[in-house]
Amino acid sequence: MDVLTSYWSTNELVTNGLIVLHLLGALAVGSIIGYERSYHGRAAGIRTYSLVCVASAALTVVNAYPAMWFGGLAHSTATADPTRVIQGILTGIGFLGAGVIMHDGFSIRGLSTAASIWMTAAIGIVIGLGFYGAAIAVAVITIALMSGARSIELALPHQEQLHLSLTFPTEKTASASAIRQMMSELGYEVSNWSFHLADQGKRYKYQLVLQAPSPIDPSVLADTLTRFDGLQEFHLSPARG
Repeated sequence: MDVLTSYWSTNELVTNGLIVLHLLGALAVGSIIGYERSYHGRAAGIRTYSLVCVASAALTVVNAYPAMWFGGLAHSTATADPTRVIQGILTGIGFLGAGVIMHDGFSIRGLSTAASIWMTAAIGIVIGLGFYGAAIAVAVITIALMSGARSIELALPHQEQLHLSLTFPTEKTASASAIRQMMSELGYEVSNWSFHLADQGKRYKYQLVLQAPSPIDPSVLADTLTRFDGLQEFHLSPARG
């Protein structure tokens, strides 16, 4: 009976209360970051970011109270090493982040989401360590970067990148030089190529990475492609990270 009551002793309840306060702080920060992501239409939203932040904080903060582990009955042998826990958290989050990164042709999507999930885990760790001011500052910086950095990037001089897929019947395939010339006339530079002979030799596919100084109007390129002799299909999309 003493073993059971040790888990509900005054010291144990006070410790649990302090841990809960850390978890509530992590929940608030994770929810705010998750809402920003869901507001911008990302697949990972409030639930994902809240879970990551709370889990990171929980695993970190319990290391502050080794004397209270197992109802305080193992205080003579219990030791804590938060650095090893932090390493484990960040390694595990790496696997979660890798799961949201998708490769589609020349395009890689989900890098920003993976980075923000990793950052949220770091914020949870900081909260678990008790640095609330630092955690709030990191959260504000994270939200500012994810919300405002894109506008800054668009305002500064830069090049935009498009991915273009072209499909021709084999007997009417346009030459690579003709395609390059057309892109050059429209103001695009072909920075990468991929070639694919499909459907048992009946169709020939080009995949191109195009670059052009911003701003660009992809609709002009799309209109030109609709009139391109012999072209069966095309797919034009912006590059995303």
